[in-house]
Amino acid sequence: MGMTVRISSALLANILAHAAVDPAREACGLLFGAADEIVAISPAANLAADTAIAFEIDPAALFAAIRAERTGGPRLIGHYHSHPNGDASPSVRDAAAANLPGRLWLITAAGRAACFREEPGGPVHHAFRPVSLVVSGVAACIPGPRPPERPFSPPQGYST
Repeated sequence: MGMTVRISSALLANILAHAAVDPAREACGLLFGAADEIVAISPAANLAADTAIAFEIDPAALFAAIRAERTGGPRLIGHYHSHPNGDASPSVRDAAAANLPGRLWLITAAGRAACFREEPGGPVHHAFRPVSLVVSGVAACIPGPRPPERPFSPPQGYST
């Protein structure tokens, strides 16, 4: 699997906006696309007992996505969540929950985002491998030639 994952600036802005709704709690959602490209997201309720330090994607949303994929719907490739502590990298708690090798974990914190792929024995907590997140200027799901890639500019009000 590749070491680069593409996402549109619009999708990334939506993820960052979801996390900014309540920055003291972990926001979470599902990622859809291919191994090297996120083409859609679906915000989900966080059902963790303490959403300030953990996330648990609503099982109903997760099972609905799996059922849809099995009947020809979009491919579930991973999930995203935010870290209120300001560190956009997997925590030890995240590593303990990693159980689907190859899945993407997009983590946001303080208006920044980083992407990791689950990999047993990986260099991050022996569970993840960092992947480069390449942000394009238009929605990645629009058909046609791919626009030139440009550096990420966060939405107004976010810092990098």
